[in-house]
Amino acid sequence: MSFETAGYQLAPVLPELVLAVGAMALLMLGAYRGQETTKTVTTLAILLLIVVGVLEYMLPAGKQVTFGGSFIVDDFARFMKILALIGSAVTLVLSTEFLSDPSRRIFEYAILVLLSTLGMMVLISAGDLISLYLGLELMSLALYVVASSNRDNAKSTEAGLKYFVLGALSSGMLLYGSSLVYGFTGTVSFTGIAATATTANVGLVFGLVFLLAGLCFKVSAVPFHMWTPDVYEGAPTPVTAFFASAPKVAALAVFTRVTLTAFPGIVSQWQQILVFVAIASMALGSFAAIGQSNIKRLMAYSSIGHMGFALVGLASGTVEGAQGVLMYIVIYVAMTLGSFSIILAMKRNGQAVEQISDFAGLSRTNPLLAFMFAMLLFSLAGIPPLAGFFAKWYVFVAAIKANLFTLAVIGVLSSVVGAYYYLAIVKTMYFDEPAGQVDPVRVEVKTVLAVAGLFNILFALFAGPVVSVASAAAKSLF
Repeated sequence: MSFETAGYQLAPVLPELVLAVGAMALLMLGAYRGQETTKTVTTLAILLLIVVGVLEYMLPAGKQVTFGGSFIVDDFARFMKILALIGSAVTLVLSTEFLSDPSRRIFEYAILVLLSTLGMMVLISAGDLISLYLGLELMSLALYVVASSNRDNAKSTEAGLKYFVLGALSSGMLLYGSSLVYGFTGTVSFTGIAATATTANVGLVFGLVFLLAGLCFKVSAVPFHMWTPDVYEGAPTPVTAFFASAPKVAALAVFTRVTLTAFPGIVSQWQQILVFVAIASMALGSFAAIGQSNIKRLMAYSSIGHMGFALVGLASGTVEGAQGVLMYIVIYVAMTLGSFSIILAMKRNGQAVEQISDFAGLSRTNPLLAFMFAMLLFSLAGIPPLAGFFAKWYVFVAAIKANLFTLAVIGVLSSVVGAYYYLAIVKTMYFDEPAGQVDPVRVEVKTVLAVAGLFNILFALFAGPVVSVASAAAKSLF
């Protein structure tokens, strides 16, 4: 192979190569210098993610395919990768206080986030079932370790173990589904599968079911959601913020790419699966959250519900549906990171508080924090004119255009039920007696909260550019 050919092959994967080499370099730095480098490694990791994001943005426009079709870089991949990189970088910013504790100076934390992000980028660009699995495992293995990164906490260790055991089960299901799809189509590439799978047969449908089951686990959709509340509650709060943002972007991206590019000939088969999963996720996310007293468990059920809403757009199987998914995930990431920055800000006498009752009277002790959280909760509930309303608007309109009227109606009703537990927190903050003064909020948490909060409040003013970019990204799949 000539240098020119090698350069052509490697050009589309330049951001991934830079991220991999950078992560290894930081690992060597940490191993050589010890745990006192934690702050330096974390700062350099944030800068590395920013550099990789810029490189991704600067890649030539249009579709590029390399490694024999295994790796695809198109507008859709670029859009989702940059969003995943933003989620990972913000998570590291929110983790600085957690890592500043002398007992938790673990330089490996930032490196594991980088390696998990590398897996996400491979996953988003996967062009066949093998690269899909490699990306998924690279992302997941790092996440299992990060979940139990608070080694002195039994709940954190339990969270990591539960995630690992159930994650291994889901990987097995995904592999079994992939082998069935390969067996009945004779190829692992998405374009090859699309060319062969023009009519449904029993074996192919079985493979599709197992494949989608594995992907449902990664987006924590019902009935593969059981790990989510325990892992969200047990993992350190910055890690929970990470789980709720960047990996969801990657998993939803590959979900969208697999269904729309590998199985366009059997839409009616996977559409039935997605309609069931979306309805079950929206319903469980809305009703199960009502009885929660821990804010992180509530956010876990909220996340399950929101993935259900995102899958409403995907179930339509159209360009509008894909655009709706992209709009939903952008707004969801902003709402989630903003909400978790507030949960991180809730400290009394240096101790983190996670019970919903601890938010009582926050409007009197810290009016600005209470206002921002109320706006984010209204947005999560889908109340106009906040960003969350537009997220749901796009997916419901796509479902209606695809004649999925029942799905759209159930989605609207689930939103109404979900609004109850969001508004209950607002009521606690504004009408209950104060539970005590909150510690001063750290500057990095304030920054993330300000950006995410203003994005949610002012989204209607600058929605145009986001919609046009999302539209171009969705069209690149078709």
